[in-house]
Amino acid sequence: MGKRKVGALEKVDADLSNLQYKIRRDPQSYRDDFLNQYNQYETFRELLLQNPATTDDNGIVSLKELIDFVAHVAECYPTITARYPEDLLQILSLHHEELEIELRDKIVGSLVLLRNKDIIDSSTLLNTLFPIVISTRSKSLRTLLFSKILSDIRASNAKTTNHKLNRTIQTVLYNLLTSDRESSKGMWAVKITRDLWTKQIWSDAKSVDIMKQASLGDNEKVVTGGVRFFLGGDKERQEAAEESSGDDDNIDMNKLRHQVGINKKTKKKERELRNAAATVKRKERKKNEPHPLNFSALHLLHDPQGLAETLFSKHVQNSKSKLSLESKLLVLQLVSRLVGLHKLTVISLYSYFLKYLTPRQASVTSFLACLAQATHNLVPPDVLEPLVQKIANEFVSEAAASEVAAAGLNAIREICVRQPLAMSDTLLQDLVMYRKSKDKGVMMAAKGLLSLYREVGAGLLKKRDRGKDAAMGLRSGELRERRYGEEEVGGIEGIELLEKWKEEERRKKREEQGLPTDAATDEEEDEAEDWKNWEVEEDDSDDSGGWINVESDGEDINISDSEDEKEPPAKKAKLSSEALAEDAEKENKTKPEQPEVNKISKLATTRILTPADLAKLQELRLANSVTSSMPSSKRAQAFAGRHADDPLTAAEIEAPGLLGKKKTKEEKIAMAKADREEHHQSTTARRKEKKLAEGKSTTNKEKARKKNFLMTLGKAKGKQKRSLVEMRKTLKGHIERQKKGGRRGNR
Repeated sequence: MGKRKVGALEKVDADLSNLQYKIRRDPQSYRDDFLNQYNQYETFRELLLQNPATTDDNGIVSLKELIDFVAHVAECYPTITARYPEDLLQILSLHHEELEIELRDKIVGSLVLLRNKDIIDSSTLLNTLFPIVISTRSKSLRTLLFSKILSDIRASNAKTTNHKLNRTIQTVLYNLLTSDRESSKGMWAVKITRDLWTKQIWSDAKSVDIMKQASLGDNEKVVTGGVRFFLGGDKERQEAAEESSGDDDNIDMNKLRHQVGINKKTKKKERELRNAAATVKRKERKKNEPHPLNFSALHLLHDPQGLAETLFSKHVQNSKSKLSLESKLLVLQLVSRLVGLHKLTVISLYSYFLKYLTPRQASVTSFLACLAQATHNLVPPDVLEPLVQKIANEFVSEAAASEVAAAGLNAIREICVRQPLAMSDTLLQDLVMYRKSKDKGVMMAAKGLLSLYREVGAGLLKKRDRGKDAAMGLRSGELRERRYGEEEVGGIEGIELLEKWKEEERRKKREEQGLPTDAATDEEEDEAEDWKNWEVEEDDSDDSGGWINVESDGEDINISDSEDEKEPPAKKAKLSSEALAEDAEKENKTKPEQPEVNKISKLATTRILTPADLAKLQELRLANSVTSSMPSSKRAQAFAGRHADDPLTAAEIEAPGLLGKKKTKEEKIAMAKADREEHHQSTTARRKEKKLAEGKSTTNKEKARKKNFLMTLGKAKGKQKRSLVEMRKTLKGHIERQKKGGRRGNR
């Protein structure tokens, strides 16, 4: 009996599929057949509404098949099926807890199909599905509806941004979070917003405002979800963008054209070639388009000062807060990121850290990282001095473990990078002495602090610790201690490099001519020549693949920017002693004022940069960045290269301490094995595999090695019968080919 029922149901399914195909081809001819099936659907629907929890297999299966059938052909009979979408929405909204699982999933799928056919709009569908997601207790239904909601929003924003729909859904999510802050239902708003932010579908301030309300909630899950969005949402978005952009990178147009040319020509191959060409063109068009402005979530906040103060007072400082230590640390990381990034003033934040700055505190490196993140140049130094002193007393001592001392020194250094005035000369001299420690981690951390203050506060160091560059800078007046609240003067990056290069070029010209010339006249001539030939010079940019001039370690660097210290002209003998005396007096008079004058570039204020100047400026910037990133460079790039948006983690605080940690034998073996490859191959074998994967052929020499032995006997016998003259001729030809670099020769 059971087999007979299954066979009958399969037959009904096949009949409906066949009818569906016929209706799509000719709707008017099969109108009566459709009406018969639609009437059956109405009958089964009424029976279901009388008892939604029914488990009658025959009726449920028939209704499920009829619902699917009507959904596929509903657009062919819009008048007859006018109430069909409303019926499905009503059944799902009122009876989703009682319906049989397969029937419920079929109704959801049919509603999505109707949305794809534009029979119902996105707002109607989403306003029906979203309340069910929040209220249902079925995990499978929640997962299904969540995926359908996300896919529908993505599809609605695929071609153009659907602002109306986005505003509607964002308002719903915002109200969900603000209506009941203690409920865990707000997690759905967090999940939806974060997913759409990662896919760059929502990237406006309204989305950030939704996550701001989540972080200000009372439920711990919702709060941590909102805080994690601000701490890691931008990184996830960037990784997703890189993954999507890397999908089309493996298309080799030359390979496809080659295969189409030598293989049998088919329509499929031509279609693949056209699709690949379209993809490549689309990719090239995207490269030439301006980059979209994807602002960080932390930059889109409307009131970062108010958010930082509210988060700190509500979740961290409040003794009645029910958050765990891990959640409080997350909130503290967000508060410190906001304070450091936007240079906010939350004075009570720094006194909060005092009781947690001990080596016995759990997750103490996270607290140290948060303190360093919350420091900036507008924080009063007297607020930070007690914190730096406590870190030094608690962490940096002879009795402390090497990892503890290294973490303390590194934390002090990270604080002083952002506010150098937080350090006193007595404490600095004491901490710098740890560079003589036997532990490598402590020594490196102390040397990092020393190199920092050689750049930003050499006056606090003893003379023997300042180094040559810092001592010369203090003596000449170029290095001076920055005052509280003082900001650097803005300018064109690398303009001093261009100015120095132009001066060098003019000096070489004067040397070639053998006589000193008027510098102003040379400048006017150079400018006229640049504007005349800018097109040729502009093309000679970094993309030409030329060499970059990098200063070698042995070259002397002229650190003086003084114009009076330029190299004198070639003919010194013609200068009289009186002229030399006058030059010396002028030099002595202008020497104290030079550091102030040289702050603003003369080149940027007296002339307009030509396109050739801009191209050369870019080239000099690149060469300078290469020079400064070399290991032998004297500049401290570790603290200067960090971007303000980059977070400081506990791992970076602990990093120096790991240098001095001795590894066990097992750890050393594991590290050695990690560097090896599982499958060892020679370079030739790898090259062969690469050629084979790319579909390239092998050389005649490689093919000869794989020949059958019997096929090579004739050539081998011929070699044995050669005379000495023939052998000498062959060897001579081989030597000549080697000299000129093979048969084709060196080009």
